[in-house]
Amino acid sequence: MSLNPSFSNVDQLCVNSIRALSIDAIQRANSGHPGMPLGAAPAAYVLWTRFLRHNPANPLWHDRDRFVLSGGHGSALLYSLLHLSGYDLTLEDVRNFRQWGSRTPGHPERGLVPGVEVTTGPLGQGFANGVGMAMAEAHLAARFNRPGFEIVNHFTTALVTDGDLMEGVAAEAASLAGHLKLGKLVYLYDDNGICLGGTTNLSFTENCARRFDSYGWQTVMVDDGNNLSAICAALRAARAETDKPSLILVKSHIGFGSPHKQDSFESHGSPLGADEVRLTKENLGWREDGPFKVPDAARAHFDQVKAAGREAEARWDTLFEEYGKQHPGLAREFERAMRDGLPEGWEAALPSYPADPKGMATRGASGKVLNAVAAAVPELVGGSADLNPSTLTAIKDGGDFEPPKQEGDGGSAVQGAVGGAWGYGGRNVHFGIREHAMGAIANGMAAHGGVIPYTATFFVFSDYMRPPMRLAALMGLGVIFVFTHDSVGVGEDGPTHQPVEQLAALRAIPGLAVIRPADANETAAAWRVAIESRNRPTALVLTRQETPTLDRAAYAPADGLGKGAYVLADMGGAPGAGKAPELILIASGSEVGLVVAAQKHLAGEGVAVRAVSMPSWELFEAQPQEYRDTVLPPAVSARLAVEAGVSQGWRKYVGDRGDVLALDHFGASAPGKVVFEKFGFTVENVIVRAKKLIGKA
Repeated sequence: MSLNPSFSNVDQLCVNSIRALSIDAIQRANSGHPGMPLGAAPAAYVLWTRFLRHNPANPLWHDRDRFVLSGGHGSALLYSLLHLSGYDLTLEDVRNFRQWGSRTPGHPERGLVPGVEVTTGPLGQGFANGVGMAMAEAHLAARFNRPGFEIVNHFTTALVTDGDLMEGVAAEAASLAGHLKLGKLVYLYDDNGICLGGTTNLSFTENCARRFDSYGWQTVMVDDGNNLSAICAALRAARAETDKPSLILVKSHIGFGSPHKQDSFESHGSPLGADEVRLTKENLGWREDGPFKVPDAARAHFDQVKAAGREAEARWDTLFEEYGKQHPGLAREFERAMRDGLPEGWEAALPSYPADPKGMATRGASGKVLNAVAAAVPELVGGSADLNPSTLTAIKDGGDFEPPKQEGDGGSAVQGAVGGAWGYGGRNVHFGIREHAMGAIANGMAAHGGVIPYTATFFVFSDYMRPPMRLAALMGLGVIFVFTHDSVGVGEDGPTHQPVEQLAALRAIPGLAVIRPADANETAAAWRVAIESRNRPTALVLTRQETPTLDRAAYAPADGLGKGAYVLADMGGAPGAGKAPELILIASGSEVGLVVAAQKHLAGEGVAVRAVSMPSWELFEAQPQEYRDTVLPPAVSARLAVEAGVSQGWRKYVGDRGDVLALDHFGASAPGKVVFEKFGFTVENVIVRAKKLIGKA
């Protein structure tokens, strides 16, 4: 920023303008969290006006600095900053804080207001999102920058709280960030010693500076959170450190200025009250009469932020124009990636598989598909929670996403196995055994733009990832969540590793497409859906055990997966044109093989039976009712669904007269085939259950 580096009375006026707007909005709503805006306003002000490189006139400028308010409860602070800085957020929007239909909800929501990078609220998520953003920046810089043309060169900054640092997801993400030496990651820690229920001394007495030192972060202390010069110096030191992320511990006062609620948990999550608002403003030397007033001098000073932002983007535009002349191919690729476009004709790389009674595990098919399309879709970047040999999600010759190799550094065994380039240009991210952070980091990568992140772990551990998956759905982020070892077919590892209720749990998340493909070709189709879904997260749920590859000459094409459910075949006393079958067998994943085999047997007995593959409820529900009725004709009440998970939710598709062969209890330790047999997942049992439905038992 080209602002005056010294501070004056007008700077303090601007800080108090942020405070006053925030507490006015909270008081008008009679709901909110005034403590953080009052205490953290100085640090936020210095960051936004002296360091943050952003253009309010173009909030989606590719090379802007990213800012995350991890403590989303302090949203009034962010809304005040956005309004004063010139973003498309009016004073009326601020006045409507926390009201029905407003653009200023209680916690920031991505896509609702320009300048809100991610949806935060659950503490710790924003902390990990920022790590993902910094990783995306580092990867894109390695991929696109050329000597003299640093077209990707920005910082990720967050304002984090005591509550954020208490959450385990923040610890996981901080550990990885330190290992990766993300020098362009700078966090301001609003260290006020107060949480919702009292002082942090009741539960949080660790030395955070030493803790982050041990993670490999630079830590900088600011003893007075109202000292603008000290905050400025700390931010300057943080940005100068290129080999470590930085945590600036700002000793602040929650509810600063409130005569009765400063340094008290009472200012955390409740409005101050009209009298206390008036007294607080008097304490701050505020001279404006009435709420929602901003002094002209403060507005004029904030106008410099807008001017500086326009100038910064103009300089970048000039640089990128010359970059386009020198590196036209890279420039086109960069623009395509940043607008979430896919390479033309990329789908031609999708493999197809011949019929094979033995087949392969869908996790194996997934690994083949991923590697086939990775060359055609260079934005694919991801990895697993230390499970690549089992999830089969490594991109061969994609390189490891690691700190750039320094002279004298040795390689790693995994690096040698994966191959390819070393450094931030690597496409294989080793998240470590940190499932919760893995999901939240992937969200940050997707929110940054320019990459298509994917994660991988065993399906039973999706429980650890549910919070970021829910937020990915809430934000409409195109993250791909790969889960393998999808049922009791896992076998000997037993019920601790055998998912039972997880399918139902993920299907309950609005906006998340859950896909459980039946064979190798459905797996390829599932990856296509996932890659093309740039505004919705996708969960791919895959088997450990082999599943037959269906003969698509005898059964419908696998691209029917894109509609969520489709008719594989009608057999037996085959219905004529326009006539419905007398029985429908429905399944997902590995159980499709059971219903296909049962269909053949029943058809041999003269039963008009339909086999339906239903890999995704969400995709099916998105189809017109007319299509859904062609797959599951309302007149056919004899329906049997087969799935090796809890039955919850299937009644919608089988109706009151149908049946569900499911697993409403935990599994057991034994070879997978034995477990399936003991729990009734056999062709013979499917036939018996089906015959009961049509009175032929």
